[in-house]
Amino acid sequence: MEKINNSDIIRIMAGNSRYNMDMSTGSILKKMIIFAIPLMCSSVLQLLFNAADTVVVGKFAGDNSLAAVGSNGALINLMINLFIGLSVGTNVLIGKAVGAKDKEHTGKIVHTSMVIAVIAGIFLMIFGIIFAESILELMDAPAEVLPLAALYLKIYFIGLPLLMIYNFGSAILRAVGDTRRPLYYLTISGVVNVIFNLLFVIKFKMDVAGVAWATVISEAISAICIVACLMKEQSDIRLRIRELGIDVDSLIRILRIGIPAGIQTSLFSLSNVIIQSSINSFGASVVAGSAAAQNIEGFTYVSMNACHQATLTFTSQNVGAGRYDRVGKILRDGLILVTIIGLLMGNLEVLFGHQLLGIYTDSSQVIAKGFERMSIICVSHFLCGFMDVMVGAIRGLGYSVLPMIVSLIGACGLRIIWLKTFFNWEMFHTTKNIYITYPVSWFITIIAHVVCYLIIRKRMKFAAFLK
Repeated sequence: MEKINNSDIIRIMAGNSRYNMDMSTGSILKKMIIFAIPLMCSSVLQLLFNAADTVVVGKFAGDNSLAAVGSNGALINLMINLFIGLSVGTNVLIGKAVGAKDKEHTGKIVHTSMVIAVIAGIFLMIFGIIFAESILELMDAPAEVLPLAALYLKIYFIGLPLLMIYNFGSAILRAVGDTRRPLYYLTISGVVNVIFNLLFVIKFKMDVAGVAWATVISEAISAICIVACLMKEQSDIRLRIRELGIDVDSLIRILRIGIPAGIQTSLFSLSNVIIQSSINSFGASVVAGSAAAQNIEGFTYVSMNACHQATLTFTSQNVGAGRYDRVGKILRDGLILVTIIGLLMGNLEVLFGHQLLGIYTDSSQVIAKGFERMSIICVSHFLCGFMDVMVGAIRGLGYSVLPMIVSLIGACGLRIIWLKTFFNWEMFHTTKNIYITYPVSWFITIIAHVVCYLIIRKRMKFAAFLK
């Protein structure tokens, strides 16, 4: 990680063009790597800090508390991903506006996006606090886990307005190629998160409530940092409080891209909630083992997601600049990067699976259950990254509804059909047959996305020919 001194901090907060990137010229692969590495580090750090929640709870509060924190992941993702998907619209539109050097529209999108972030965060906070326990009951959360899981979830949702502000702010910075400053802010807030985790859980014996409050505090810090950065930024993405408001045209364009993106991600989360419900039926040990395995798998996923974000952002900025000749090369380089990362990290996780799971729990039974999941998902995880890069390329071209439909049918639909039919037969009613739905659905969805991409590019070339 790049070392930060006092002068660097001043430049970071003041805004400096050296953090921005022109993606429409120069080496694609080199710039994608420069873009992706800080984003990858940010995501891995975020997972490390989140994993600290799970490790601290698992080591110092017990397996029920571990299951309570871990079982909330799919539900939290389901509830927030629709709105985080709107930040994809922000990313694509700012990328295109910057590529086209359209200063006026860039400013309107920035200010509209930050208002959306606040409204979405407040809505989710209220909804989550009111309905947390009821939703967990619908998911068949084990009775011994339910009270702790509901408490954790209610406190967690208090911080959602702050989380939304950070995510939208990061999307704005990513659109101009700046993935370094979000990394710096996340590092600061993450260290605070770990400190308060240890303090609240070990010193004050606050159990899952302490972990949740530590998360809220860290989210507040990252939100303050990102807002301060945007307010002091000297480029077209500068945030001016007096200009905050909803520009109707920008809102419609954000929603047109962001809603399908959010629905797609939410549909995956919905299928994961259904899968989590099936996992819950096997008891607390399986739930805890799956939760620990998911944390480990997450490191590969977020690393691959950096390639997805790079493909999306590079494609949108080059489309805005009219550099369609670079779009195919961007996809090629994105697929190469994501496949290497997925295969390398996934297989390393399996190789050291028992040791990694041992960080989260001392229970041999929980470790065994977690490794069963990892041995299936980790080795095939590169397929998920391949699928996401294809989605990034399609969405960067301005097509957002199509990948949503493909994901609905190819991934989510297949998982739900399997769990609601064959999985209920006694011969198929095993945890292995839950986990196998992931790689199968990824592979089928990849094929559909490749076909869609080829059709889109063919149409674009034909349209250019007619002009």
